[in-house]
Amino acid sequence: MTIFSFTPLILILHSLFIFLFKRWLGPISTFYATLCCFFFTIITLLVDLCKLLLNGQYYYIDFGRWFFCLDLVDSHLVFCMDTLSIICSILVLFLTMFAIYFGVEYMYREAFINRLLYLLNMFATSVIFLFFCFDFFLILFSWECIGLFSLLLVNFYSSRIYTIKATLKTFVFSRISDLFMFLTFVMSVSIFNTTDLSLIFVQSPFLLFHYIYFGNYSLHFLTIYSFCLALAGSIKSAQFFFHVWLPDAMEAPTPASALIHSSTLVVAGIFLIIRFSVIFEFTFFTNYFLLILGGITLVFGAITATFQSDIKKLVAYSTISQIGYLTCGCGLGCYEEVLLYLIIHALNKAFLFILVGYIVHFFSGNTDMRQMGGSYLYSFDIAVFMFILGFNLSGLPYSAGFLGKEFLLFQIFRDDFICYYIQGCWLISFFFTPIYMFLLTFIVQFGIKKSFFNNYSSNWYFSNKINNTVLSFYSTKYICRTKYFQSAIISKLTSYVLFTFWLIFMFIGEHTFYLIFNYSSLSDTILSNSFVSIKQHTPYFLTFYNYKTLSYLELYIYLLLIYSILFILNFNYKTTVNFNKKLFLTILLPLLIFFI
Repeated sequence: MTIFSFTPLILILHSLFIFLFKRWLGPISTFYATLCCFFFTIITLLVDLCKLLLNGQYYYIDFGRWFFCLDLVDSHLVFCMDTLSIICSILVLFLTMFAIYFGVEYMYREAFINRLLYLLNMFATSVIFLFFCFDFFLILFSWECIGLFSLLLVNFYSSRIYTIKATLKTFVFSRISDLFMFLTFVMSVSIFNTTDLSLIFVQSPFLLFHYIYFGNYSLHFLTIYSFCLALAGSIKSAQFFFHVWLPDAMEAPTPASALIHSSTLVVAGIFLIIRFSVIFEFTFFTNYFLLILGGITLVFGAITATFQSDIKKLVAYSTISQIGYLTCGCGLGCYEEVLLYLIIHALNKAFLFILVGYIVHFFSGNTDMRQMGGSYLYSFDIAVFMFILGFNLSGLPYSAGFLGKEFLLFQIFRDDFICYYIQGCWLISFFFTPIYMFLLTFIVQFGIKKSFFNNYSSNWYFSNKINNTVLSFYSTKYICRTKYFQSAIISKLTSYVLFTFWLIFMFIGEHTFYLIFNYSSLSDTILSNSFVSIKQHTPYFLTFYNYKTLSYLELYIYLLLIYSILFILNFNYKTTVNFNKKLFLTILLPLLIFFI
């Protein structure tokens, strides 16, 4: 491995290049340069990941000392390339690439699109730099950069009053998170006398009975240390009591919301807990704190999302609820399962925000669901994608979300009062998650048309006069033959990309994660096998089901897949459409075959 193939260095040079030459590059050149750089970086990381999995090793990179202060602190430029950092980096690069692609597609005519592109690049670079850092001073530096660029993205439309208020709220909570990170850094320097994480992890077992005295009171050092880390990660992940900044941060542009507040920024908080999991294994109090906090968060987020009328805030509270599962998993010590569900959730939320962005763009920037409805007539593929997305987010069988939640669910089946409490919280969340996803799909896609007339009329070709058109729009029985735009809301390439997402979630996801979890040799520098008293391994096999039932389900899935390909990818183009025939071919015919 050479320094020129080191991922953070490539991304830092790329961000500096597009920032310094932004006047000459323009949005299109910046867009293509970003895609090429990210694609090359993903290929490099995949090659490194294969080497790590085959050889069962990791790269510990030390670029030498860069800060020294007597015998107090000795800081080195230390980085670690293990499976945890590489998998999270591939995820962030993949999501950033698609967020930039969709952002350019429906924000190309914005005045400050170039500023959005290089801010997204810098934010993704800061997050990936955090993933590879193995020195606490570098982690603190990258944590500050993440807060800075997320603040600039929230303040993108700085002329709005509500945006300024949301930016101030985001800034305050970001400072609180940075305060706990700085306290942890001070404790590392004063107790461990180093900022190298490897030396901190080695010294941790010897400080198991180390206490800090304040007068007549004593506090367990590792508990205080891990508690500050947990609070820093929880604030960044928008857990309960610290969640209020996330719904207001939806003032950012939709690509920034898809990248930051749904997948990447919350990933950074969970990643911090996983990276320091060696410390958390010696502190039961902090693990129970994460369990209780995650349970309250997922119940509160699911219930609040059900009663939201703003579509972006509904998705924000849905994100808060889903991150509660990951926090509970970290409290139980099942870090491998948390990493799997983290990947599923990040892809799921980015996909959902992309669809929500197209819907908001179609309704002329309106985010109130009470003024939406009837959009399935103009882009039926988005309606199908939204339905399958709710299917996956609810964790229904034969989806990637089902298996991801199943692995986490195995860890809470124990005879413990806190586990009984967590089981009740999860049941409430399982009840409300399909409800708010159904409301999101039904009201926006299949509800009564309540928006302005020009939102709908601009997307149709009419063969009759305007009077007959108005009458047909407001008639109670609307079955007619019409001709569509070649692309009513989204382009053909976008339909292919979204359909690929859908295949991953619905048809490939469960089997893929089943293979990864049971047959891979994922080895990293943070082992959770010593956490025997909290973590329990339960095997899961698809052969538990009846073979005939599995055959019927697979037949139904394959038939649905074939009809969906023929229907969705060709629906938006200039063809004469009869809704009854399409409905019969895509839904009723496979169901009849299944029951026969």
